[in-house]
Formats: sequence, structure tokens, C-alpha cells
Amino acid sequence: MIRTSVVPVAGLGTRLSPLTRAVPKELLPLGRKPVLQTVIEELGASGIEEVVLVTSARKQALFEAHFMAENDGVDESVKMPVIHYAIQHEQLGLGHAVLCGEELVQQRPFVVALGDAMIGLADHASLCQRMIRVFEENDADAVIAFQLVPRDKVSRYGIAELAGTYQTDSEYFELAGLVEKPSVADAPSEFAIAARYICKPVLFELLRSTEAGAGSEIQLTDALQRLIKSGGKVLGVPITNRERRYDVGSFDSYFTAFIEAAVNDSECGDRVRRELAKALASDSSRFTE
Repeated sequence: MIRTSVVPVAGLGTRLSPLTRAVPKELLPLGRKPVLQTVIEELGASGIEEVVLVTSARKQALFEAHFMAENDGVDESVKMPVIHYAIQHEQLGLGHAVLCGEELVQQRPFVVALGDAMIGLADHASLCQRMIRVFEENDADAVIAFQLVPRDKVSRYGIAELAGTYQTDSEYFELAGLVEKPSVADAPSEFAIAARYICKPVLFELLRSTEAGAGSEIQLTDALQRLIKSGGKVLGVPITNRERRYDVGSFDSYFTAFIEAAVNDSECGDRVRRELAKALASDSSRFTE
């Protein structure tokens, strides 16, 4: 059974400056809760018992202060995982961040969940639960979540190369490869990596020998590509139509996620929807009064 997750949260959040000069992007509010709390509740609802936060020394103190003091607002139906910390002393890429969690993960399969990305704001356990089931039932070496993106946006993502044809009624597909940020002409599909992974510990061995790639960083995608090409069984699980990915890494995506959290709030959602409707119906002078 998979009971451990690595959550990289050491990034500087420069695209959200000046908001992130004092507050890590992972602790920005998403409605009533910080982003990271939502991610950890998602993992807890999926059966994860231990979370390794890979962070910087400065940010660790802020995360500890939040989770040690946090009592209100926790989803009472979810058993919160135990939180451990690993320090990433240099910003050497997502693959390097995952590798920093090796000592605490040990030789166990584990989930990787990006700390600034959420999958939906309701039924948030369903994707990870599906991924865990696919991983265990198929004895996979890795399982990766994917979302369909418009063809003209593929150059922003790691894109799946499918081994065969995907049947829309299937829960997963097999991967023949991964292509990091391809051109529109060269993209093998429109399935983009969606911030959730499950891996066997063999991934650590691959990360240790993976050379720096794009941005002079150790890329998780490169290690997973090596796993596929060496004969590893790597499967993709698509996000369903009722799920949605939110990346709180830019103002555009953060505002979108916050609005959805606000309109779905159990106490204030109705009023927020009314105020939004009035604002959208009014002329621009409303915003300059």
C-alpha cells in the first residue's frame, strides 16, 4: 500500500511577487485555507499517512508555524498525514527536489504532489485514489496524471507519447515516452502532465544519474523518460471532466482558483456569486469608484 508522499515546496514564487516576498505561495489563501493545506488534505483523503515537504530552511519555519498551530478549518472527515521536512539547499529542479526526499521515503513507493497545484476543489481525493489503484493493480513502475490541453498550448508542458490508441472509456493508457515542451508540430498528443505522480523507489536511482536538462536543472520528466526507455511500465491516468487542475504559480491561475473556492464556500458562496454577477453586469465605472 502507498502511504507516503513527497511534496516539493522550496520554490521562490517569483511569478507572484510582491505577494510572495513575505508569504510562500503555498501558504497563500485559497478561500478559507492555504493552498498547501488543501493539497495535504487531498493526500490524506487518498490514504496517505506521511508527507515529506521538501523545502528551504527559511520556508520550513513558516510551514511548521502553520501546521503546528492549525486546528480550525481542517476537514474533519480527513485524517491529516504526519508531516516531515527535507531541505533542498539549492534550487536544482523538480527532479532534484524529489531526490531530496529519498532518505525519509526510503525504499517505498510514493506519491509526488506539487505543492502549488490542486486537482479540483471538491471530491479532491478521487484522482490520487484512482492513480493508486491503477499503480497497484497493474504493478506499474510509475503512474502519471494527465490533462488534455489545447493543441496551441502544448509547448508549455511535458506531453505524453502514447503506446497505442487511448480508449476514452479506459481508466489509463500506457506511455511510450514523454516530450518536454514540444512545438505544436512535434507534440505526440495533447495529454499534458498534471502535477501528480506515483513512483517506485527505482526513480531515486535514475534521478541520481540524470544530468541537468532544461534550465540547467535536474528534470523529473527526464528521469521518467529514462524509466520508460529502459522498459519500465509507466501508465497515464487522465483527469476526468468533473476534475480540474489549478496551478497557483501565476496571478492568472491563482485568481481563478480563489474565485472558484469563494463561490463554492458553504457560508459565503451565495453572496459571492451575487456580487460577481452584479460586478459583471455593471459598467467599468464600478471598479473606479
